[in-house]
Amino acid sequence: MMAARAMGLNGTVTACESYLPMAKLMRKVLHRNSMGKAISLINKRSDELEVGVDIPSRADVLVSEILDSELLGEGLIPTLQHAHDKLLVENPLAVPFRAVTYGQLVESTYLWKLHDLSGIEAKVSDGIHLVPTGSDSIIHVKSRQYPMHCDAIREEIKPLSEPFKIFEFDFWKRPESNGETKVQVQVIDDGNIHAVVSWWVLQLDREGTVFYSTAPRWINSPANIGYRDWCDHWKQCVWFFRGKGMSVSQGEEVLLEATHTETIVSYNLNVQVPKTDTRQHDHNIRDFQLLLSPERIAIYGDSKWRSSVLAAVRNALQGRVNPLCVVVDDSIFLTLLAANLSKTSHVLSLFPGLREKGAQYLENVVKANSFSMDRVEVREKRKPCLTLHDTHGKKVDMLIGEPYYYANEGMLPWQNLRFWKDRTLLDPILSEDALIMPCKGILKACAMSLPDLWSSRCCLGDVEGFDHSIVNTTLGACGELPAPKEGPFLPFSIWQCGEIKELSEIFTILEFDFSKPISSCHGTAQVKFIEGGTCHGFVLWVDWIMDTDNSIVISTGPEHRYWKQGVKLLSKPVAVGINGCNSNSEYGSTIVEALFEPSSSELILKHAFL
Repeated sequence: MMAARAMGLNGTVTACESYLPMAKLMRKVLHRNSMGKAISLINKRSDELEVGVDIPSRADVLVSEILDSELLGEGLIPTLQHAHDKLLVENPLAVPFRAVTYGQLVESTYLWKLHDLSGIEAKVSDGIHLVPTGSDSIIHVKSRQYPMHCDAIREEIKPLSEPFKIFEFDFWKRPESNGETKVQVQVIDDGNIHAVVSWWVLQLDREGTVFYSTAPRWINSPANIGYRDWCDHWKQCVWFFRGKGMSVSQGEEVLLEATHTETIVSYNLNVQVPKTDTRQHDHNIRDFQLLLSPERIAIYGDSKWRSSVLAAVRNALQGRVNPLCVVVDDSIFLTLLAANLSKTSHVLSLFPGLREKGAQYLENVVKANSFSMDRVEVREKRKPCLTLHDTHGKKVDMLIGEPYYYANEGMLPWQNLRFWKDRTLLDPILSEDALIMPCKGILKACAMSLPDLWSSRCCLGDVEGFDHSIVNTTLGACGELPAPKEGPFLPFSIWQCGEIKELSEIFTILEFDFSKPISSCHGTAQVKFIEGGTCHGFVLWVDWIMDTDNSIVISTGPEHRYWKQGVKLLSKPVAVGINGCNSNSEYGSTIVEALFEPSSSELILKHAFL
């Protein structure tokens, strides 16, 4: 629509959208803005368009936005290649005109904990070896760039270099599929290089007067004109260097090698690594390596988390002889723990997500963890439910989970109540005194000020002079929706959501009792505000009670950065005051009501400000 407005009656605009629901929505927006006749909308991918069929002739101008945080991940290169080969005139105008990627070498203990489980575990002495000596790569993160709001960890990042240019991509000419570059980087401080933080800068116009940058806020450059608003669609990217990092000294130079394919950018530091037995062993075990998320790596390496879980399992095993323990989720840590702490236990792990990968992993770590595979069994086939036939006629003495389900880290916290469903399905084969761990789940909440997150998700209205209000319901907008419509719950790591502020005490809404089969749960809480400000919504999470004494709690709240919370944004922000209304326009407390419905696994939240 901006292109059509800029061109007026002097040309034609063709737009392509492959996803049919979005194409239908776009037609509604065009009609709302009286642009339906000015733009030809085609329900195809751009690389499916043909000159003479879909467009009358080659185009003079290319306008695109197919960029992710890494720049290339949405297929920028192959899309531009096809456009230049089949759809555009020679030397076309292009908006954006150019993109440049930049990087910075950094030291960060936080980033190191997200990938080096072997190094972290070396500092833990609990007898459990997720990464046995000589098998450093048996568990690791996938070698790729990870989008992250690096401003949120600014105080935990030590720059070891000035920013440096990596790749340049011109949109006005055909890009190459692959590229590589070597950058000689001077070190500005002593430390260990744990990662590369990268970002990109767009030059929108040919003259170089309009720029957009995704750089972190500590970077000062002409492209960072003004104060960039927080946004969730484009972040910085982090590339982890394996192991403990590269030790460097101020003034030293290191050689950074960067390569790109059509969709991926990768990095390597020119480090001389001796050919040791460890590397050879890593080569031999590559067929059963586990790729886990950075957050899962960090959780498995967290000493406080490990000691809490270890204490809960040890207490649960006390006094039990030849117990049958079922691990219902994908926790390799619980499997090793149950087998290691009781020499007479039989452990049956369901591994619903890991499947055979989990079994292969266990086979290669049993020796280091002092048990044999004849006491550990992994269910090979996914069945609706375990039976006594699967347990060799023995009833289950312990049913445990973290709970953790492989590849589900991005889901809402209460979707891990799948554990409760699994426990209910197994009810017929539980012994009378069966121990369930965790014993309970407690749904916690806090009213918060979240201006950046609310602004990024609130309803659209006028955008550059065009009415977009018709898209809000379809796109899942959260603010200013007409009654009775409500926005959805959103999974977010609150600590990465820009400006945040707790306005109320943390309060309990619901309790889930896992000693009983799953059922509907209802709860109500009234809470006073302890800080004045603007309330944008409620942040919710689950605290897992691991023992019957309620003494061991695994919290997944905002102060614990390896878990995501659920966010319910208000339709309109509300001004709140402390201990009662300070003015007629401020509220002093709120009543929150929640209902969990197991048939749909949905949580319904209602609130009223008082």
